[in-house]
Amino acid sequence: MNTGKLGSKVLRWLGFAAAGLLFAASAQAAVSGITTTKHNLSTTGTGSGTRVNSNSGTDQICVFCHTPHGSNTTAAVPLWNKTIPTTAVFTSYATLQTSSLNGEMLAVGSVSQACLSCHDGTQAMDNMMNAPGAGTAQTGTWNWTGANQTGGLLKAGIITNIGEDLRNDHPIGIQYCGGGLTGSGTTVSGTCADGDFINAGTVPISTTSDGRTATFKTATINNNKVFWIDLDGNSTRGKADINLYTRSFTGGANTPSVECGSCHDPHVASKDQDNIMFMRVTTAGSKICLSCHVK
Repeated sequence: MNTGKLGSKVLRWLGFAAAGLLFAASAQAAVSGITTTKHNLSTTGTGSGTRVNSNSGTDQICVFCHTPHGSNTTAAVPLWNKTIPTTAVFTSYATLQTSSLNGEMLAVGSVSQACLSCHDGTQAMDNMMNAPGAGTAQTGTWNWTGANQTGGLLKAGIITNIGEDLRNDHPIGIQYCGGGLTGSGTTVSGTCADGDFINAGTVPISTTSDGRTATFKTATINNNKVFWIDLDGNSTRGKADINLYTRSFTGGANTPSVECGSCHDPHVASKDQDNIMFMRVTTAGSKICLSCHVK
C-alpha cells in the first residue's frame, strides 16, 4: 500500500470536510443574524412586547420582505414582497430650506422606498405580494398584537414609525458630499463639492474617532457603478461600510445617493456595544456621523 497517497487523500478529505463545516457555520451565522432581530416577524421571533406577535402566522422569516417568485418589479431591492408607497405623499427634508443643505434631493426612491413600505406607518406589515405557501397577497389577516403595533401597523409616536413627514429625519435621496463630485457617470472621482464630507479622492482623507480610516470608494459591478465609504479597509463594499446607492441627479447620472440603507443594515442589529436600530456603525462617540461628515 502507498501510504503517501493514502495520507494525501485523507488530508484532502479533511480539508473538504473543514471547508464544508466553515460554510455551514457561515450560513448558520447569516440565518441567525435576522432571526434574533426585531425584523423577525414570524412566529419564531423573540422580543416580547416589541416584536409583532402573530396569533396565527408563519415560521417563515424572509417572506415579510422578500419572495422568490411574484415580487414587486417596481422596487429597487431584491425580490421585494410588498407594495411600494407613493412618493408624492412624503414631505421632504428639503422643504425646510436650511442653508446647510447644499446637495440636490430626489423624490423618495431606491432602497428607502422599500424601507418606508413598513416604516411610513400606513401599510400593514403582513401585507405581501406573495404570501407564504399560498401564492396570493395577504393583507392584515393575522391579528398581530404587540406593544409597538396596532391593527398590523406601527403605532404612531414611536421612533420606528417614521411617517410620511420626513422633515425631522436625516435627508434621504440626497446627493452625497454636498453638491456632487468631480466627474460623472462611470468616471466619478476626485473631490467633493463640500469639504465637510469624506472625500472622493484616491487617498484617505479622514480618520474616524475609533481609529479606522474612512475613504470614499467606487467600483464597477455588472457594468454598474457602486459607491461606499470604506471603513474596514478591505476595498470591498460590505456590511461594515457606509453604503451609498446609485441614482441620477441633475449634476450627473449614476452618482452616489444617501438612503436609509446607507446607515442601517436591516438584517443584523448588533453593532459594537450599543446595538441600536440596525446601525452599520456604532452611535457611540457619534462614529456613525463621523463616518461621512468631517467635523
